Amino acid sequence: MTKARNIADLLDANGDVKSGSLDNVPAVDLTNLSASNLTSGTIPDARVSASAVSQHATSFDDNAIINDLSTLALRQASDGNRSAYNTNSQFVDVFQDATGITNLTNFFRNTSEFMSTVNETIGSQTDLTSQATAQTGFDTGNQAGTFPDFVRSDNGGNSGNWYLGGNSPQSKSPTPTKAFVIDLGGTYSLNGSEINFRSWSTMARINAHYYAFKNTSNTWEYLNGSSRGSASGTSSSSSNMSASNGDNIHGINVNTDANYVATQFAIIPQSYHNNGNQYMGISYVDVNGKPYSLSANATGSFESNAITAPSSTNKMGAIITYQDNAGTNALNTDIVLKLSADGGSNYTTATLTALPDFSTGIKMAKVNDLTIGTAGTSLKYKLEFANQANGSKEARIRGVSLQY
Repeated sequence: MTKARNIADLLDANGDVKSGSLDNVPAVDLTNLSASNLTSGTIPDARVSASAVSQHATSFDDNAIINDLSTLALRQASDGNRSAYNTNSQFVDVFQDATGITNLTNFFRNTSEFMSTVNETIGSQTDLTSQATAQTGFDTGNQAGTFPDFVRSDNGGNSGNWYLGGNSPQSKSPTPTKAFVIDLGGTYSLNGSEINFRSWSTMARINAHYYAFKNTSNTWEYLNGSSRGSASGTSSSSSNMSASNGDNIHGINVNTDANYVATQFAIIPQSYHNNGNQYMGISYVDVNGKPYSLSANATGSFESNAITAPSSTNKMGAIITYQDNAGTNALNTDIVLKLSADGGSNYTTATLTALPDFSTGIKMAKVNDLTIGTAGTSLKYKLEFANQANGSKEARIRGVSLQY
């Protein structure tokens, strides 16, 4: 047989080597080579699948770091009373002023630096003496005439003074049972107010005493303040003032740490100066306060001013801090956050998730990597409230950090 004939027997009709003709070549599975045989050379990128690499890599989520930075920024802004500001990756507002917000609908920025659909209106300090009235009961007698000099016969009232029966004071409590109670004739903030009383020529005078007020829920609370006139000390849940044994004016400068919204107030004695009998009396009272009103909207919304991002954005996130001033507000129902990358023309609704509290009484929630429906560089957030009601469900937004 010729060599040409032998070669022809090895080939098929297409000129390829017949596999059966290679009886002396060992079979090798090229899909199952040992990696130890790859001692040199470079594997082309196209031959290495992504899964072959990623299966050996630990995935990294930077959201925890981003959220920590947002929380730190909110805390720094709160501590430093900062106005709204932005960086290359976040916008921060704790409502120190109104420079970072717009399009308020049934929403109000409170001077205590929060956003709410409940609006407080507090007027200027007003003299309430002529409209205030002494209240009967509370173990007192002889509540006749008008303030400031209201019961003495030489001032148009009955003889004697407005007096407290017996020498045994009530136990320390904001709720008066043996006290001088005065109705203000309306609802007023006693924040920064002055209250004065005088015991003119009485046989027993108030010594240790404190003040309380009735709020708009008809609950009595301690009225905190420092002494004025001939009084000394402070009035609080844990302290009493002292009054001198004379005809001098004694009073309280109410603290400015709260609104102290009141319809009535009380002077509650704890001891007395005995000048011949045990019936403590007062003959003069004057008081001032700030007219107070409150309106609540069930729904409302507000937006941030537009922030220009350094490049087109299609994913955003946020941290919000908020307060349940009354009731419990449900995230994504009572408090709804929406984000936009096209200046507010289109908003994407976020799903907020609760975080550990920002501080005592201040809650926190987040959303990360929200895919925005319309990408862009003009970034905004919008917050909406629902189901708000004065005294039963009141949310307050304390801060927002927008992430991009």
